[in-house]
Amino acid sequence: MNSLFNPPHPGETLKEDVLPALRLTVTEAAAQLGISRNSLSRVLNGRAAISPELALRLEEWLGVENGGRAELWIAQQVAYDLWKTRSQYKNSAIKRITLANSAI
Repeated sequence: MNSLFNPPHPGETLKEDVLPALRLTVTEAAAQLGISRNSLSRVLNGRAAISPELALRLEEWLGVENGGRAELWIAQQVAYDLWKTRSQYKNSAIKRITLANSAI
């Protein structure tokens, strides 16, 4: 199954929606999040993933009421990672098993 849907990297959401809405520069946002400007820049440009720690920092920074739930940031990252991996994954050496009792 290869979906045509290409979910955005969560850094794109931060870069295009969150930072402009807050009128913050990358440097200002990084300082408020307590991370380096370089680390935030890598996420914003899709070169680094949103880690669980960064997701918790975003939750604390944005607040749950403003869409900052850590679970949402992690879910967006996983959706992006899985789509990217699935679109590149080719392994014909794996054979599907047949279960005697389909208890799964």
